[in-house]
Amino acid sequence: MFSYAEENLKKMIAGEIVLSNNPGKIIRKWRKLLDIKQKELAEVLDLSPSVISDYETGRRQSPGQHFIKKLVESMISIDKRRGGRITNSFTQILGVNTEGILDVQEFTDPIELSRLIEAVKGDVLVDYDLILKRYIYGYTVIDSLKAIQTMSGADFYKLLGTNVMRALFFTNVSTGRSPMVAIKVQLIKPVAVFLHGLEKVDELAIKLAKLEKIPLIVSRISSIENLLKTLRQL
Repeated sequence: MFSYAEENLKKMIAGEIVLSNNPGKIIRKWRKLLDIKQKELAEVLDLSPSVISDYETGRRQSPGQHFIKKLVESMISIDKRRGGRITNSFTQILGVNTEGILDVQEFTDPIELSRLIEAVKGDVLVDYDLILKRYIYGYTVIDSLKAIQTMSGADFYKLLGTNVMRALFFTNVSTGRSPMVAIKVQLIKPVAVFLHGLEKVDELAIKLAKLEKIPLIVSRISSIENLLKTLRQL
């Protein structure tokens, strides 16, 4: 499953580079996400670091298909050589049953959590003091009801423990207790948890968020459709 998911990850990164109006910016985004220095990537590609810099800044013409393939494979191989923490995070997302996932996106540039809260009309219930210090690199929107009905327990837990730089949005939530209980048992935590479609949050959910030091926010956007539209415009 993970070899298939890894190939999908490579295709996703390469496709994003090819389809972007600013491919250099996308290359830089993924290099940063994978925590790779220009010098380190250049050594693997047998290039000068200035070549990588030129591609990222747009000083050099957009790379061709062969170079992009080699670039993506090199970045993935560097991360895997270090233990594959970031690669495993993304392949876990791509390897689970996707019926309960409404949207998965990565931002070209990280955005402040406070900006994300404002965009989705969020009411902060937990941990406001830490919000201004946190950045979001991507998000996953989950239909809680479908996730419970279609995902295996392993799938659901892998999804919750994917990437510490992500925000998780749970829709069709009744009290917020189940998402926070599931997150509680994970070793890797999301940057923030957003709940949508509920009036009152269970006291246990709030207590768990405080214990885990995870910002807990309720989105007041009127519908799931508007929530997804707003997130995709960021």
